Amino acid sequence: MMKAYEKYLSEVLIDEATLQARIKELGAQVSSDYNGCEDLLLLCILKGGVMFLSDLSRHIHVPHMIDFMAASSYGAGARQSSGSVRIDMDLRMDVKGKHVLVVEDIIDSGYTLSFVIKTLKNREPASLRLCALLNKQSRREVDIEVDYIGFDIENKYVFGYGLDLDERFRNLPFVGVARLDALTDE
Repeated sequence: MMKAYEKYLSEVLIDEATLQARIKELGAQVSSDYNGCEDLLLLCILKGGVMFLSDLSRHIHVPHMIDFMAASSYGAGARQSSGSVRIDMDLRMDVKGKHVLVVEDIIDSGYTLSFVIKTLKNREPASLRLCALLNKQSRREVDIEVDYIGFDIENKYVFGYGLDLDERFRNLPFVGVARLDALTDE
């Protein structure tokens, strides 16, 4: 029996074991960099970053807090950034004086993260860094510094492990490449 996602899957780009091994490495690197820090805040960008945040958090061995922000430059069903960013849900914690690590699923054009970083800098954190699971440097339209990168990927439309296809398939334990012809058939 074919699984629902299979008709959209061109290839598995990053399998579950490879994802988890790299996330463990990132957690160790963050733990080392923030060793002795008592006020680390992991700020997850919703919705795509949730799975990455959950797994990454388990591998960070310094005390840390978690909060969430929803920001987007994509409209519903859009496959390309509009360039106009909005914050749909702001974080609840005050970041002033805290060490903030923004946790994001993918950086594509850079518009969303650039806006989020600028917004957060105005709130006077002690430090501000960015951790992205996936980095599409070839699509970058806005220069943005990424401190921790899980994987550099080519310009492919990906889904799974938090990334959606029209809000579906975020639950997949791997990152797959979408069959664009299957997406246009709908």
